[in-house]
Amino acid sequence: MIKRSQILVTLAMGLATCVWLQSCSRPEADAKNADQLQGKLVLTGSSTVAPLAAEIGKSFESKHPGVRIDVQSGGSSRGIADARQGVAAIGMVSRALKSEEQDLKAFLIARDGITVIVQKDNPVTSLADKQIVDIYTGKVTNWKQVGGKEGTITVVNKAEGRSTLELFTQHFKLKNTDIKAQVVIGDNEQGIKTVAGNPNAIAYISIGSAEHSAANGVPIKLLPVGGVAATTANVQNGTFPISRPLNLVTKTQPQGLTKEFIDFAQSQQVSDIVKKQNFVVSK
Repeated sequence: MIKRSQILVTLAMGLATCVWLQSCSRPEADAKNADQLQGKLVLTGSSTVAPLAAEIGKSFESKHPGVRIDVQSGGSSRGIADARQGVAAIGMVSRALKSEEQDLKAFLIARDGITVIVQKDNPVTSLADKQIVDIYTGKVTNWKQVGGKEGTITVVNKAEGRSTLELFTQHFKLKNTDIKAQVVIGDNEQGIKTVAGNPNAIAYISIGSAEHSAANGVPIKLLPVGGVAATTANVQNGTFPISRPLNLVTKTQPQGLTKEFIDFAQSQQVSDIVKKQNFVVSK
């Protein structure tokens, strides 16, 4: 006959074993249920920020399988408008916020510069600021006038609403109405393709985008501005004259999934992605 004391001991041991097994399995269960992030996050705006945001988004999705990041370009003005109207959770803006945009929240994720590009085979290696202004205002129309080969210059300008246009015109003290362009483009990729396919074209685009393309064999050449080489390194050390912040913007203080993504985009976890895209890591 089993004594009552033996039954109690057996029950106690069984309970202890159960508790021990639960404690041993809890880390695995906790790990399995740790990621509660779910949903879709829409980002719209700057074509400069878009490729970077897309790569950051892929990395974020790999860590959070229940999340989808949808990145759409369209220019910084679209990023501002969509964030304000709630069309997008996050706007992408490749410049600092203006005084009339201070109602929005901006989060720096990287820095970039803007430079002039020509086709790789163009013998022109540099242009003075005045020469760039004269080309864009139609006073100089042939590459021979600035030390190049005979050829009518194809001036490529950015469309309204693009922050690259704003920074370019501000730096060279131009109005968009002053510019005599033969081609008007939207995103950086269009500018790169136009110049790569036209030996007489000139455009201005993101240094990060231009460096990335040139490093991957696209036949373009980055020209210095103000005598300073157009490199990511010179943007980082502050010597390049046309630089800008790359921001994510929201209508209100971010929460939930939006906050988690922005925190990730500002973290050291994405520094390799930022560098691979030829942008400067924000500090």
